Amino acid sequence: MRTRKLCCLTAVTAAALALELAALPSAQATGSAASGGPEPLHVVRPGQSIQTALRTARPGDTIRLLPGVYRENVQLATSRLTIRGAGPRTVLRPARKASANACGKAGHGLCVTGTAQRPVTNVRIESLTVRGFPKNGIWASHTDRLQVRRVTSANNGQQGIGQEMSTRGLFLRNVLRGNRESGIHIVNTNTHEAGAINARGTEVAGNRLSGNGLGVVVRRMRNLTVEQNIISGNCGGLFVIGDENKPRAGALTLRHNAVLENNRLCPASNRLPAIQGAGIVLTGSQASTVTGNQVFNNTGRTPMSGGVVLFNSFVGVPNTKNAISRNVLNGNRPADLADRDKGPENTFTDNVCGTSVPAGRC
Repeated sequence: MRTRKLCCLTAVTAAALALELAALPSAQATGSAASGGPEPLHVVRPGQSIQTALRTARPGDTIRLLPGVYRENVQLATSRLTIRGAGPRTVLRPARKASANACGKAGHGLCVTGTAQRPVTNVRIESLTVRGFPKNGIWASHTDRLQVRRVTSANNGQQGIGQEMSTRGLFLRNVLRGNRESGIHIVNTNTHEAGAINARGTEVAGNRLSGNGLGVVVRRMRNLTVEQNIISGNCGGLFVIGDENKPRAGALTLRHNAVLENNRLCPASNRLPAIQGAGIVLTGSQASTVTGNQVFNNTGRTPMSGGVVLFNSFVGVPNTKNAISRNVLNGNRPADLADRDKGPENTFTDNVCGTSVPAGRC
């Protein structure tokens, strides 16, 4: 197959495209708990402590948060628990004095924490807002089958929702906005150099990400899907980050996302160069698939600016064997498709686009 030249494209506004993607069916949930009768219920009211309710909860219980503002840092380390709010009216905010638990000391809002020997499994966090924490809104480490659904995580100092050393997560229909570093951040580990982790089918699906540093970041992971998200108004949209460690990052699927006008400017830091107008960026990825995405009007003058961009990893490792196919791209500058590292065996087929670097790929 060969790449098709873009000869015409119906005008599509970001709002219309957002409505189209919002109507797509939800991704299939992973690790859903079987219904075995009513769940033991702990009801928490504003002014009461979520952490106190968690101390008395047992696996299989639900912590129900009534509408209102809760000012605390919440540390969860018990498997098969559900924390369920009442939607946007249930808000977790920083306490005037941070909690003495590990989550509070780290500056996060809600933490789910296991160990390598005993991961926390089958935790659900649903229908609440987490806002204004110095570090991450929700942070998970050593978990399996964590589900975060219909959560708004906004204006946090680092990540909206983040996870490390974890498998089989589901991040579904959340709203991530105004987080300084990224909206959703899935990483092998934040503490040391290591090869990519097999995420065993982790899904990031149906989320809306806007006004963050980066929309979705997948760093040194394998076997993970990012699909049907609306990613707009960030400095960069969807980033896959790999390096020289083994196993290599890759075997990822990025499909059916709308990546629109991610044109904020994030200045260079000690970890990243300046980023602006970067749509979907692969650095050091191996054997990933980028297909069926709509990537419009991502424009900038930084090294990774453009629609779909292949770029050397930060330690000079090229992308290899990635398949870029059947995407629709328009209005991205300096190019809709940009292969800037020229790694071996990357393929570009059946994309609808206007400009490419090298030329001739549209």
